[in-house]
Amino acid sequence: MLVDDHRSVLWGLEKIIEADGPHMEVVGKATSCTAAVELAERTSPDVVVLDLDLGGQNACEIIPRLVNGGGTRVLVWTGMRDSRAREQSILRGASGLVQKEEPAETLLRAIDKVHRGELWLDRLTTGRIFIELSSRKHGLGPDAEDRRIAALTARERDIIGQLVADPGADNRRLAARLHIGEHTLRNHLSRIYDKLGVPNRLELYVFAQRHSIKPLSA
Repeated sequence: MLVDDHRSVLWGLEKIIEADGPHMEVVGKATSCTAAVELAERTSPDVVVLDLDLGGQNACEIIPRLVNGGGTRVLVWTGMRDSRAREQSILRGASGLVQKEEPAETLLRAIDKVHRGELWLDRLTTGRIFIELSSRKHGLGPDAEDRRIAALTARERDIIGQLVADPGADNRRLAARLHIGEHTLRNHLSRIYDKLGVPNRLELYVFAQRHSIKPLSA
């Protein structure tokens, strides 16, 4: 699903995606925050490509509603130079960020990566977000956090251990090390996110580091 307040931009994006072949399909387009939320509820898109500035509205506010604990992932596609706004979009649940001046090939690769459950972030943004997440106090009390961690299976702990050991690994490499398929890995990660109350791999990494989550055999 494509969200931008310029219809000509939406038209161009749709043409770029259509030209990439049959594995991507545009299921809808929206030009405002309200329309984007309504359309996402109707179409349940796999990926939302979202501009942050929608006619003066800050689209960061709707990212949690677009994600909404389901299978939808958000990729921010923006021309904004405000690094704080871009970082907030990730902290609110977006899985990646692409600047509008990037070539079309970069956007298509980012859509594909985000769809597979991976993050698409530059190192500088990742570093700043990691510092902010690490400095935050988690909203749950220690008992509640312990209960969430205790709910993890041995296999889920193995997956977290591999992720912490190599946070830059893509799903293919991580799945190969665990001797499972990528689809199985994505299912495991979704359950881990639900159990720990984290929205993506970046926050899972920070949570695991903060609580020293290790495989049961370690």
